[in-house]
Amino acid sequence: MAHATAPVDLRTMRETATLLLAPDAEAPSPERLERLRRALAGMMHEAIPEVEAAAGRLPKDDVPRACALACVGEARMRLRLDAGDGFEQRLARTVKLARSVRALADHCQTLGCAE
Repeated sequence: MAHATAPVDLRTMRETATLLLAPDAEAPSPERLERLRRALAGMMHEAIPEVEAAAGRLPKDDVPRACALACVGEARMRLRLDAGDGFEQRLARTVKLARSVRALADHCQTLGCAE
């Protein structure tokens, strides 16, 4: 089932993830980290059903389907994790969200569920 809202914005997803994943990325302030965490989680909530729906249209034995659904499972697991107590733990968990956002963006592009 297609989303009633605008398609997933791959450019924004990738740009936001890069803020934490770039080789020269510096640790954000605690306040900026929280804003990034919320933004990444929101992007995941939008992209997960889109990737899942697009993957569901593929044959059950299709490798891209299996990869996309594994990514969705990993993303959901990461969303369930607590943000963490200290700054380093929150940063590490937010970096994992950024990795999931990047992977979801890749699957969206491959499966054609975004602009």
